[in-house]
Amino acid sequence: MLPDFRVRQRDELLGIARLITEELDLQKVLARILRVSTQLLASHAGLIALLEEGGGWRVAASHGIHPDFLRELDPLLADIPEEGDPARFALPEINRRLQRITRAASQGLLNGVGLPLVARGEVIGVLFVFRSYEGAYSVEDRALLQSFASQAAIAVSNARLYTQLSRQKQFLDVVVESSADGIFLLDPEHHVVRFNRACERLLGVPAAQAVGQTHQEVFRWVRREPGRTLEEAEADGWPLTAEATLYVEGDLGRPSADVVSVGITYAPALRPDGKLVTIVGNVRDITKFREAEELKSTFISIVSHELRTPVALIKGYVGTLRREDAEWEPSVVRDSLAVIEEEADRLAALIDDLLDASRLQAGGLALNRSEVSLDALAERVVERFRTQSDRHTFEVRFPKSFPLLQADEMRLTQVLTNLLSNAVKYSPDGGTIRIQGSLRTGEAVVCVADEGPGIDAADAPRVFDRFYRSTSAARRTKGAGLGLFLAKSVVEAHGGRIWLDTGRDRGARICFSLPYS
Repeated sequence: MLPDFRVRQRDELLGIARLITEELDLQKVLARILRVSTQLLASHAGLIALLEEGGGWRVAASHGIHPDFLRELDPLLADIPEEGDPARFALPEINRRLQRITRAASQGLLNGVGLPLVARGEVIGVLFVFRSYEGAYSVEDRALLQSFASQAAIAVSNARLYTQLSRQKQFLDVVVESSADGIFLLDPEHHVVRFNRACERLLGVPAAQAVGQTHQEVFRWVRREPGRTLEEAEADGWPLTAEATLYVEGDLGRPSADVVSVGITYAPALRPDGKLVTIVGNVRDITKFREAEELKSTFISIVSHELRTPVALIKGYVGTLRREDAEWEPSVVRDSLAVIEEEADRLAALIDDLLDASRLQAGGLALNRSEVSLDALAERVVERFRTQSDRHTFEVRFPKSFPLLQADEMRLTQVLTNLLSNAVKYSPDGGTIRIQGSLRTGEAVVCVADEGPGIDAADAPRVFDRFYRSTSAARRTKGAGLGLFLAKSVVEAHGGRIWLDTGRDRGARICFSLPYS
């Protein structure tokens, strides 16, 4: 049988080994190691000093040491040299300083011994114990202390690895949750195991609800571009390699009953033996890309239509006038040339609008500001329209002494022209068109109202969008859908705002405001 001391030594080491595997609190483990090692080595006190990962030494745990003594150790450990191998340079210096201070404090009655904590071939600290009586530590004492030092090194190493893994996990969590794109993880059975905030926002489904559900329950395709779904791809043997990715694009249904256009990339994570571990999904909102494609199609459709009509008229009249088998009266020639000129002006105006729209898109609208009399400008613009329409009556009402504004007169002429042109165009039965100015605190307001059928409520939110035309308006009138877009851009470039007055029983009323001081 082993002597009682050996049995206790064995039991304590086994107990510490179990504690290391079960306990995450490093301080608790180190305190147990110090307490047991000092007792088994018939020592008075002990401490463990660790080499910090960022450099420098600190006392991580102590047993039986007065706080005043610990405070004396801080400056002693602070200037320990860190160059070279700690086992050859730092540890002997620590031992020397600890021996010196303990002997000085006890007038030579205390002595101690320190052994390094070594983990993965590197010194990470020192275990130091003190005795309250004279007598050197034996070889057996040092061997026993080294066992405890090894246990402490394992505990410190495990704690640092755990901390490192925790930090890496926190970092990955921050990256995943901060991603602007949706990121989700699926297990091999297609159950959602991770669902970041962007996924919540895109799909309108809380992560707590999504996690645990199947992929098909969370991702419900309302419309999908040609190609295979994830389930169809796996049925065909996907993924064959770890580099294989699958892309699916379409519209997903949301609990709010609306849809969102997304593109989802699926990437498999495989074990070395080829078994699927997880599927990483990346969800990107492609609504704006879709809108850009639709805008492109709309632009081509509208512009081709708007160009075709005047070009056809010009070609037709020119062809007629060039006929060699007919002689035309001067009045017919004048009327034909007038139509050609009018259609050429339409083409020039359309080209100017397209160029302006392009400049605005590129942020290149420059203003040439000067003092502008907005009421006089409105009168001049209206005078031109009076000669163009005999079915409309124009009224201009501005208060007396309307202030001068610092603005671009040419651009404001463009705004008023577009608003009046729309008012004439969308009230084909005639009526009164009113241009009214007023003053509010810090801003001048101008409103243009007609007596036409007005603007449908469904179209109201989009009337200022580029190339937007309601279905009914597109059938009744010509236009590229740029007038109100350009007016809005010019007004906002002046620091103003423009809006549709929706509180009217008949006709449309569009107002804009410009700041003044």
